[in-house]
Amino acid sequence: MVNVRLRPLEEADLPIFERAYSTRAGAGDYQWFGFSQPGRGLAEMGAIGPSGGRLTAVLDGRVVGSVFWFRREWGLPETSWCWEVALHVHAEERGRGIGNHCLKELTRYLFDHTRAWRIQAITDTGNTSSQKMLTRAGFLREGVLRAPQWREGRWHDHLIYSLLRSDVTPALD
Repeated sequence: MVNVRLRPLEEADLPIFERAYSTRAGAGDYQWFGFSQPGRGLAEMGAIGPSGGRLTAVLDGRVVGSVFWFRREWGLPETSWCWEVALHVHAEERGRGIGNHCLKELTRYLFDHTRAWRIQAITDTGNTSSQKMLTRAGFLREGVLRAPQWREGRWHDHLIYSLLRSDVTPALD
C-alpha cells in the first residue's frame, strides 16, 4: 500500500509545482494548458480557503503531487453547492497508486471536515487512467459533458463522476 500523506501547501512547495507544471510532460497530456505566469504565491496556487484549496502529497519525505478542491454551485449558493476535486501526481511518480490513495484521503477529509453532501470530479473522455482511478475510489460516472474545455487548439469532451456522502462505505479505507 502506498503511504502518501497530505498536508497544507507551503511556501517551499511553490517552486516544485512551478517546475512540475511548466512543461507538457510534467503537467500531463490532459492538463497542459500552456505556460503560466511564474512566481505565483500561496493564494494563487491554492492555499486553503472557504471556496477550496490544495493539499500537498508527500511520500517518504518528498513532494509527489497535490490535490485540489473548489466549490461548484448547482443552484442557490447557500444550499446547492458541492466540492469538485482534482489532483496532480508528478510525472515520475505516476502509475504507482499514489493518485488513488490521494483521492480517497481527500474525499475522506472533505466529508469529515465540511458539510458537503456531494463531491464531483471531471475528466477528459480520453483519460482512461483517471476514469479507472475515480471508479476505484467509489465515484460513479454520471454522464458526458460536451466540449466544456478548450485545450491545445480544440474543444474536449469530459466525463463527470460523483461521490455522495451516502455512498461512502468502508471500501474507502
